[in-house]
Amino acid sequence: MKINLRFFASVRELVGTAQEVLVVEEGAAPLRTVGDVRAQLIARGGNWEYALAQARSLRMAHNQVMCDADTPVSDGDEVAFFPPVTGG
Repeated sequence: MKINLRFFASVRELVGTAQEVLVVEEGAAPLRTVGDVRAQLIARGGNWEYALAQARSLRMAHNQVMCDADTPVSDGDEVAFFPPVTGG
């Protein structure tokens, strides 16, 4: 399974990349939801853990549509993470 990841604004700055492809090898724990993707990235530790921590207020999108952690993912999907935006 491959999930296309996108990171925006402060999340991008913390993790040091704007995008990557997450490859889940056969036999590894399956990624069923956007929350599972987030948890796997948090498990990397360091800046990943800080940037994507469950306690942080983050917005998520699945295939360019806002979503929550329970949204299912499939091979080839795009998942994006970004901080909430305020206007003025």
